[in-house]
Amino acid sequence: MKNISILIFIILISFSKVLSQDKALSKYVVLISIDGFRPDFYLEEKWPAPNLKLMAEEGTYALGVRSVFPSVTYPSHTTIITGAYPATHGIYYNSPFEPDGETGRWYWESNLIQTETLWDAVRKSGKKSASLIWPVSVGAPIDYNIPEVWTLDKSYGRIQPMRDNETPKGLLEEMELAVLGKMDTITFNGDYLNREDRTGEMGAYLLEKYQPNLMTIHLIATDHFQHEQGRNGHKVHTALAAADRAIGKIIEAAERSKILDQTTFIITGDHGFVDIHSALSPNIWLQEEGLLGGDKATWKAKFHTSGAAAFLMLKDKNDKATLDKVRKKLNSLPDALKKLFRVVERSELDTIGADPNVVLALAPIPGVAMSGSNNGGIITPRSGGTHGYFPDFKEIETGFVAWGAGISSGKEIPKIGLEDIAPLISELLDLDFKTKNGILYPGILRTKN
Repeated sequence: MKNISILIFIILISFSKVLSQDKALSKYVVLISIDGFRPDFYLEEKWPAPNLKLMAEEGTYALGVRSVFPSVTYPSHTTIITGAYPATHGIYYNSPFEPDGETGRWYWESNLIQTETLWDAVRKSGKKSASLIWPVSVGAPIDYNIPEVWTLDKSYGRIQPMRDNETPKGLLEEMELAVLGKMDTITFNGDYLNREDRTGEMGAYLLEKYQPNLMTIHLIATDHFQHEQGRNGHKVHTALAAADRAIGKIIEAAERSKILDQTTFIITGDHGFVDIHSALSPNIWLQEEGLLGGDKATWKAKFHTSGAAAFLMLKDKNDKATLDKVRKKLNSLPDALKKLFRVVERSELDTIGADPNVVLALAPIPGVAMSGSNNGGIITPRSGGTHGYFPDFKEIETGFVAWGAGISSGKEIPKIGLEDIAPLISELLDLDFKTKNGILYPGILRTKN
């Protein structure tokens, strides 16, 4: 009798798992971030992105996606994977503010994330995940992981740190032997488009061989060349074509594996881009007021720059005299300089979910970026493009295209936020996952028959 009871229990557990799987709208979700992705890449005819444009036509797309503040890569990607603003997830910038001076470190390690991620939820559900070159993913609970990481020792190379932090050990070598060839600074280099090809080939290989339920992939070339040439440089066109080709490789892998009809592709980005002509150096104002100090120990106030924006840090958060001095300096500036930026107060920083340690921030007008320099001219020439702006205008918005299993066909969404992507993925995969700031827009989902 006892054996029969155990058998019935096992059958009920198995049946409940089947029911749970049936509830999922999608079995596999491929989340691809194109760094510096813009809605015009799939909305305007001039851009070479046939896969993206077909996906937008057949699926659901957004006219714009609001980023976070600052609108830079690492906090944005962490918002995508958590559904939370930086104030909640704890990744405030690409590089942390270091009071004693910048070392060059970035937020690489996933244990710095202060809230649950989709990777956590996938593992908790008993499903599998994979990730390629995703920011803040070192040590993350991912079954197949090649994280984005490098070392401050420039002689060490940029490939070895990824090998050192891969999961499982030997994964990169396995893919080198199977599809990539030897990975080194020649064959996997952000200055050239072969990096996008190899990322696409890795994604295709992992999807076809291991079939992870969630795969997160980061493509970087469109960001790199917009920094170099601005929004419309000729290399931006070829970079987008390379990203589109990488996406096509992964779609073909799903087709070869006969799982395409069970797979959802979500293509998004982290921020848009703005062409710049000038840079403003607000730390010079602090230097003039004697607030930066003569050494690491004596500073009272610093502007931490991140992308185009600058964030005021006080050594002592309760130092009202220093804050008053900074405000007086900003207010005393000539109108010709004050028109180049606006002051973002703490109440607005709270609304956008920015770094809670910041007293105030400076958000420049489009075309002007903030510099961390504390000497030279207060305003200097710049070229190319950048991001990091307060996310309240069109050029800084990123894009969103969803296509495949569980996604509505032919639907246009005026605007969503980066924080709204995680709830969508959670619903598609039927995960036990709650977000603090994101919301599910059910209209993106295809109605079950």
